[in-house]
Amino acid sequence: MGKRKEFIGTVIGDKMNKTITVKIMQVSKHRKYRRLIPKFNKFKVHDEKNEAKVGDKVRIQETRPLSKDKRFRMVSIVEKAVVVENPQPEGKS
Repeated sequence: MGKRKEFIGTVIGDKMNKTITVKIMQVSKHRKYRRLIPKFNKFKVHDEKNEAKVGDKVRIQETRPLSKDKRFRMVSIVEKAVVVENPQPEGKS
């Protein structure tokens, strides 16, 4: 049996229960012009413990079909997103 595919991507949605949406960028070279062309894919990923939040970088792995759209499972969180609080503007109260 072959090894299952693994990707690293960014979480762009976490509104569903036990499901996150991950955006993956793959770079390929144009045949004629030899330029690097980015290609983006979005996958629905199973997150059993609801750990990942928007902006996190996660490692995902291909798995058996878990639902109509889910074909990947989250393996680990590679990097947590930095949360920035919006401070209140001073001077106006």
